[in-house]
Amino acid sequence: MKRNKLSMNIGAAILFLIFGLLFFVLVVRILTIQVTGEVQGNTLAELAEKQHLRKDTIDAKRGTIYDRNEEVIAEDTASYRLQAILSKNMTVDPKHPQHVVDPQKTAEQLAKYIDMSESEIYQRLTINDRLGKKDTKRFLVEFGKAGTDVSYKTKEKIEKLKLPGIQFVRESKRFYPNGTFASHLVGYAQKEDEKPNTVGKMGIEQVYDKQLQGTNGKIQYEGDAWSYLIPGSQKKVTEPKNGKDIYLTLDKKIGVFLEDAMDQVDKKYHPKDMVAIVADPKTGKILAMSQRPTFDAMTRQGIEKEWQNLAVDAAIEPGSTMKMFTLATAIQQGVFNPNDYYQSGTFYVKNDPVPIKDWFYYKEWGSISYLKGVQQSSNVAFAKLLDKIGKDTFRTYLDRFHFGVPTNIGLPNESAGKILYNWPKEQYTTTFGQGTTVTPIQMIQAATAIANGGKMMKPYVVDKVVDPNNNKEEITQPEVVGKPISDATAKEVRDLLRTVVTKGTGTVYDIKGYSVTGKTGTAQIPNDNRPGYMTGWDNYLFSFLGMAPKDDPKLIMYVAVKQPQLAENENGANPVKMIFNPVMKNSLKYLNIKPAKMEETKIEKVPNLSNKSLDEAKSTIKNNGYEIVTLGAGDQVVDQLPKAGSSLLKGEKIMLKMNGDPSVPSMINWSKRDVLKVAELLELKLNMVGTGYVTKQNISPTSPVKPGDHLVVNFQSTEQTIKQQKKKDNNEKNDGTPQD
Repeated sequence: MKRNKLSMNIGAAILFLIFGLLFFVLVVRILTIQVTGEVQGNTLAELAEKQHLRKDTIDAKRGTIYDRNEEVIAEDTASYRLQAILSKNMTVDPKHPQHVVDPQKTAEQLAKYIDMSESEIYQRLTINDRLGKKDTKRFLVEFGKAGTDVSYKTKEKIEKLKLPGIQFVRESKRFYPNGTFASHLVGYAQKEDEKPNTVGKMGIEQVYDKQLQGTNGKIQYEGDAWSYLIPGSQKKVTEPKNGKDIYLTLDKKIGVFLEDAMDQVDKKYHPKDMVAIVADPKTGKILAMSQRPTFDAMTRQGIEKEWQNLAVDAAIEPGSTMKMFTLATAIQQGVFNPNDYYQSGTFYVKNDPVPIKDWFYYKEWGSISYLKGVQQSSNVAFAKLLDKIGKDTFRTYLDRFHFGVPTNIGLPNESAGKILYNWPKEQYTTTFGQGTTVTPIQMIQAATAIANGGKMMKPYVVDKVVDPNNNKEEITQPEVVGKPISDATAKEVRDLLRTVVTKGTGTVYDIKGYSVTGKTGTAQIPNDNRPGYMTGWDNYLFSFLGMAPKDDPKLIMYVAVKQPQLAENENGANPVKMIFNPVMKNSLKYLNIKPAKMEETKIEKVPNLSNKSLDEAKSTIKNNGYEIVTLGAGDQVVDQLPKAGSSLLKGEKIMLKMNGDPSVPSMINWSKRDVLKVAELLELKLNMVGTGYVTKQNISPTSPVKPGDHLVVNFQSTEQTIKQQKKKDNNEKNDGTPQD
């Protein structure tokens, strides 16, 4: 008995010692923590702070993009995300619940304002989507796309319902108030899942993304388990640094003119694509830029049709608009004489059996002046000019006009194009814009030299960058990037190209009072999957590179329309004209460029030239602006039409019958009125077939004739002529000669 009692006492003592020791260790541990404030090397205060400290980001406002008149092109605007709090723990006062207490009523009311059915909303408020059963542990739910990007007006309407547990989170989104407006130039920005800020994805938004973004701020505070501020705690706020504002060179008014015109052409002709640029030649500022296909920057609708900025990163074979710079080179080198004659039609490159042809080659103009060759866009004229210029010299001028290198306009993915100049045929075809590729923005840059006294201006789209945090400005200065030609050459080119618009292939681009000068282009389109070029009535790139007013151009404009769906007998210049003419005219008016007063056409009396020598006759009318046509050989005039004393408009023809053997001239492209004068003066029996202008005559030029001979002349309208030629081209082996 005593032994058992002793054993119990010993056990109790041992237990006492164990518990005493544990108590001692615990007390020492507590005292140690109290004295040092640390546990396992971690400061308790820091652990507590980490447990309660909350950090939130304050988003910086993305910079605004303006046009040159401070009209908003892109800006940040507020949007709201709808949330519903489900946790009952958020409600402290049952009389003022902070969670959803009536899911059925809440769903019924919300369905009136967001794009989600009442049943779907109710399901989100009561059932866990993933598990398919009720979940009482969820703190809050959102409503997907239907509850995102809620407008301020909708937010106000929902808040007036005073639905318990319904709240909004403020967010920012990118807003493009003009919809489809220079969309590929401006680009767009959007939120990305892994990044807190809006990110630029195209155009200016992409290139200047870093400057536009700014630097986010932050806020630190002590919060509860639901991240709500603990009463009495302090907030530490670091203010955000807002992004910089971008001021573009674009002019919204001119841009609207352009977008409206492009819409009309797109609706009527449904081209595969088209591009247009309007620029200030004195500075290089791009005032408008657009293309089709395009997209709405706000919704991104249509962006899948064309990601490229066609003005900058799409290289094209320009066609005859390139002749503007070949002509400038020839004038600068002193080898262009507008009054020299050459044989038009075809031109053979040495050792090449396939000739270069004029677009009118199957009818031929015969021997014509280089001035007429420019006016009628003769490929042969420009091929022959290359022989006068010299191949190496012309290659140097291509460099001087900065073809083959990017303009560095400041937009992404800019193409350099490619100068195809290795073989003799390529060297000749480059003079009229075939083989070699360029970008529309390169054409604009090169044309500034023609418009600006020989000084070539670098194109640019950003006028200035402004930091709203300190109002510092980074201003882009106009930059002269070369002087490929002299002022005198530039003026002569403008004068000559003015006649293209008044008398040549560009008459549809003449705008009353504004003396447009420029060059047309009708370029063939390379096949996608095989050598050669596409065939067919519509398969061309129709273009015009023009400026106005001629003597002091204020605007340059390039327009190109690819593969429009033309009506039968319709000219490809029509859709280009629908863009160029209204945009150029309205823009000049908007810029307060008043139209010049039009000179009245002078009607004068024809002088008596009979019995005068040819030289005397020319001297008599040299200041009247008439065109003399001699009928036959000889050095003395024996008769004339119109007769002396008749009224005649400036620029009309006077037929002179000479004292030698009579003959008929080449009458290609003549009107019926002038043909009648020849037949009457030479006493020929005339048979006229068709309407329009002369395309064929049975008596070859300079062949002798006698009174009573039969003269048969065929006429065609311009539209019929072009259509017939294109059909002929489609039936022949494609030799790659562009049309115009």
